[in-house]
Amino acid sequence: MCIAAPGKVIKIEDNIAHVDYNGNIITANAGIVPVSAGDHVLVHAGLIIQRINKTEAEEMAELFSQLEEI
Repeated sequence: MCIAAPGKVIKIEDNIAHVDYNGNIITANAGIVPVSAGDHVLVHAGLIIQRINKTEAEEMAELFSQLEEI
């Protein structure tokens, strides 16, 4: 099973977004969801699948943090 974790777009070059996951920067295709620098997103298999608001991103990050403690 794969899950999509929240990250924050820091820049976009063509259709490639640079997404920050707590200091770990990855690249993801931004071809199907319109996003801008500063947006919070969900990435799955190298593709941005959804833009989410900051509150949702923070809540998801907290849940992932709690799961790591288990």
